[in-house]
Amino acid sequence: MNFNDKEGRVSFAAIAALLLSACVSANAQQAAATPAPARAALEKQDIRAQLSPRRFTTVAAEIGAKISRISVVEGGRFKAGQTLVSLDCSLQAAQLQKAKASLTAAERTYSGNKRLAELNSVGKVELEVSEAETSKAKAEVTLMNVSLDKCHIAAPFSGRVVEQRVREQQFVQPGQPMLDILDDSVLELEFLVPSRWLAWLKAGYGFQVRIDETGKSYPAKILRLGARVDPVSQSVKAVATVDGNFPELMAGMSGKIALVPPAGQ
Repeated sequence: MNFNDKEGRVSFAAIAALLLSACVSANAQQAAATPAPARAALEKQDIRAQLSPRRFTTVAAEIGAKISRISVVEGGRFKAGQTLVSLDCSLQAAQLQKAKASLTAAERTYSGNKRLAELNSVGKVELEVSEAETSKAKAEVTLMNVSLDKCHIAAPFSGRVVEQRVREQQFVQPGQPMLDILDDSVLELEFLVPSRWLAWLKAGYGFQVRIDETGKSYPAKILRLGARVDPVSQSVKAVATVDGNFPELMAGMSGKIALVPPAGQ
């Protein structure tokens, strides 16, 4: 066939149109024949997420003193209420003894003045002043007891030490960070999902998360969803938890979560 003449060009265009129509029809039939689960798998989205502890904090000194002992090491575990850091509070202990002696003297003075008041041998003002001195001495004792309590820093929860910022025999100032700690009993996953998923994504929804560092997949479930949608990215924050106890998981690990929207979403 000679495609250089007008009739040949028309015939070639007609054949091409027929072939294109046949391909489109075949693709449409194949898409229609694809079952719903397969289409859902094609819509599967992998979203990056990171493991983070539910509770974490920095333990800081509340008084100025020298560190006498640190009972935990970096990476070490501890129990709630366990002493993490002990400070040298010999000065505060001496001040407590002084406050107790002052309290004893004030109480004796007040007791003596009360007996004299019964005999009308002391003025009312002097009696009230001795009573106030007793109250003041009691407050001093209470203050020193509180200061001594701060010489032993106890763990607010069970967990692990992330970082040790100070060393034994080092003098610390009030408010100086000493230990970074976290509670790894429950690790949470934080990630962003499209806001349109709010129509079906609810608390308790289960899915799988594959952690890069271990190369394994773990079951997880949605704990809660964010309180607002980002109008720019049209996304919302989701928080989930790994469903089970897996000792190999650590805070800071990351991976991909696989969420499959239901059919029609």
